[in-house]
Amino acid sequence: MSLAFLTLLPLLSILYLVLKNGLPLLTPSVFTQLPPAAQMSGGGFGNAVVGTFIMVGIALLFAAPTGILSAIYINEYAHQSTLAHTVRFVSQLLTGIPSIISGVFAFAIVVVHTGFSAWAGGLALAILILPTILLTSEQALLSVSQSLREASTGLGATRLQTIWRIVLPEALPAMMTGLMLAIARAAGETAPVLFTALFSQYWPSSLNQPTASLAVLIYNFSTLPYDHQVKLAWTASLVLVAIVTVTNVAAQILFRKKHYQ
Repeated sequence: MSLAFLTLLPLLSILYLVLKNGLPLLTPSVFTQLPPAAQMSGGGFGNAVVGTFIMVGIALLFAAPTGILSAIYINEYAHQSTLAHTVRFVSQLLTGIPSIISGVFAFAIVVVHTGFSAWAGGLALAILILPTILLTSEQALLSVSQSLREASTGLGATRLQTIWRIVLPEALPAMMTGLMLAIARAAGETAPVLFTALFSQYWPSSLNQPTASLAVLIYNFSTLPYDHQVKLAWTASLVLVAIVTVTNVAAQILFRKKHYQ
């Protein structure tokens, strides 16, 4: 029991520090106001919250369909093929690359030609989370009993019908766990969006312009020699932790209920 508690100690310590330092400035106004200028009090980080949702949404738009469809193909259609083994190997390698590499890659292929933008930030995050979505989706599909596939085929269903009506509904809760892990990683990454979306003191008005994010705001404000900005960084950290936690818990409850209905 003591060893189990020790594994929770770092998490509890982080939560304690975030709550202690972030709660004093946590008011509704921080979600509706823009970041304050240097040495100024007040303000908030509403644009960073919106920007984070935008870029994570773009990343999921690119990575989720690609990862899930790829997992379906290599598991259901070409499980032992050379292509499937190659995709698994490359995906496992990509899960270990530093996040800054995906930011540099997106910078080289997008930012150099079109400038800093939310699109570039979303693409960098998509590259980062694609391997996680693919591998977790494949594991979810592997967890579905083969007997269900055989029973469906025995009743005359095609392979596509079996995948769509039997395999995917069974694998969906585990797939959602992988998607939530991907969202959590994407929302908290700093280096990729710093290289691609940069930052903005204003509300997002276009996906083709520099866009604020909570991770970059925390990085910027925590390095400033002003107490108010540092306190706002703590509050932004608390909000980021809350967003990730609520998203995970809500998705697990929602899809678990659907799974057992």
